[in-house]
Amino acid sequence: MKKIILVRHAKSSWKHNVIDHERPLNERGIKDAHLVSVNLKESNINIDLVLSSDAMRAKTTANIFISNLGIDSNIAHLNHKLYDFSGTDLVEVIRTCDDSINTLMLFGHNHAITAFANTYGSSYIDNVPTTGVVIMEFNITDWKNLNKGKTVQTLFPRDFK
Repeated sequence: MKKIILVRHAKSSWKHNVIDHERPLNERGIKDAHLVSVNLKESNINIDLVLSSDAMRAKTTANIFISNLGIDSNIAHLNHKLYDFSGTDLVEVIRTCDDSINTLMLFGHNHAITAFANTYGSSYIDNVPTTGVVIMEFNITDWKNLNKGKTVQTLFPRDFK
């Protein structure tokens, strides 16, 4: 059994004159990342690997979750392929994970996050919001055999406000 915890990056700021890749989080995004990660902690999930897009807004979101969940930073890595909006590279990153990884946490971007959740999950989600978490389980032993799984939980900021 494999588990994926998908996290869409928190709300970013458009106030700064920077390229898309360097956009930081806004105040709401920081608050929502803390809110959702603190609530996720109650699930007591043991995470084997954290992969995040290397975009500023994704890696900042990941760092907030890592801190609040008490995840060892040595199992967290940036991956430029997760700076993906279509979902093609997201699927490739997952399929090439080492099979010793049972629970994978990924930080990325829409449309890729929502498309993955709807393609591989069992519940339709119109749009995974910023800082939205979708937890999915897959009855596989090898990541390369990724196929339709089960959506087991969603945590969206609006659920805690």
